Amino acid sequence: MTEYAKVAGALTDLMLVSHVAALEDLPEMVAAHVDVVGLHEVAFFVVDLQGKVLRQVTGRGPDAGEGGLQFTVHGTVAGLAFQRVDLVTEPDRTGRRNLRRWWVPITDGVERLGVLRADTADDDEAVRNALRALASMVALLLLSKRSYSDSYARLIRTAPMSVAAEMQWHLTPPSAFAGRTSTVGAASEPAYEVGGDAFDYALSDDILHLSIFDAMGHDATAGLTANMAVATCRNARRQGADLVKTSQAVEEALIEQFGTSRYVTGILADLHLTTGRLEWVNRGHHLPVLIRDGRWSSELQCPPAGPMGVALGLPVTVRSEQLQPGDRLLLYTDGVVEARNRKGELFGLDRFVDFVVRHHADRLTVQETLRRLTHAVLDHHDGRLDDDATVLLAEWGDTDQENLTP
Repeated sequence: MTEYAKVAGALTDLMLVSHVAALEDLPEMVAAHVDVVGLHEVAFFVVDLQGKVLRQVTGRGPDAGEGGLQFTVHGTVAGLAFQRVDLVTEPDRTGRRNLRRWWVPITDGVERLGVLRADTADDDEAVRNALRALASMVALLLLSKRSYSDSYARLIRTAPMSVAAEMQWHLTPPSAFAGRTSTVGAASEPAYEVGGDAFDYALSDDILHLSIFDAMGHDATAGLTANMAVATCRNARRQGADLVKTSQAVEEALIEQFGTSRYVTGILADLHLTTGRLEWVNRGHHLPVLIRDGRWSSELQCPPAGPMGVALGLPVTVRSEQLQPGDRLLLYTDGVVEARNRKGELFGLDRFVDFVVRHHADRLTVQETLRRLTHAVLDHHDGRLDDDATVLLAEWGDTDQENLTP
């Protein structure tokens, strides 16, 4: 039995001892357990909120990253593994040992958490399988520790965060998901100051629930408004309310709390994963965009019922659309298309959709496409947005698994 064939036993032992470990214990614990099976100099790095840098988890200091290395996502071998969601190798440059250095994406499904580094003496399928197994275990360990770790929260931030943004990031689901013939990706900017934007998705039996909200204003009260909208939406949905009643429940909750002084626009949608039937309601929001056959197909039409929280009393209309395998649905807020450059030129809907189409054609993952999109929007606006910009992208049917998982 080769060293690498013994990895399963080492990972089992690691899992058993990790139950009473903190985030700070993981670097030394992981490295010690796998060094004996031929995986040397193991270290792991987590990506920041904006997908710009990879920061090493060392277990030291208030952010558990003291004394660690940092790599940019663009222009480094570590960043290449992260972008491609694939193993990348490079020769050992120290000259001291005939070792090969590996960079391995750390993912939870299609959510990218960071990358793993390891040195090995061999380069064969057994090594690659061992590295993938180790990266999967590290992903599970990080997920099990991050929810109660201030150190993790500090490490993935590169700037101070507003109270409104703190609320929003605590509320939102993971930025990527894949399962049951569907893929979902989401992104929000400005990451450290987002206030009134929020997105949500959830799976229930064969229905994928999708929603996006844009609250009035860009302050802590806007954050509270968006938080209440998402929480009420979840509460009504989990009690069996349909799309119309769910949107009405959000309106009632906002009016009860704020009168008619605060409001939220939004799209609430249900995607039936067995059939591909999409149903949605429009509460004063930008229309969803459908991408079909690798090109912009159309904006999906639905009469607006008015924003939630202003008590206009307009009828809420449910519209439906039959999706085809491979269709992509884009939900977004106005900060994406209304970002202006120094010349006053809007980023615009055409540029937005074209960006998604072109990067999909390049076979990038949903999450990588959205990471690059948000950076393009920021660059268009000289690095600072006047309004929140949020995108929620869902794909149905015949998803290309090679383009989703490492």
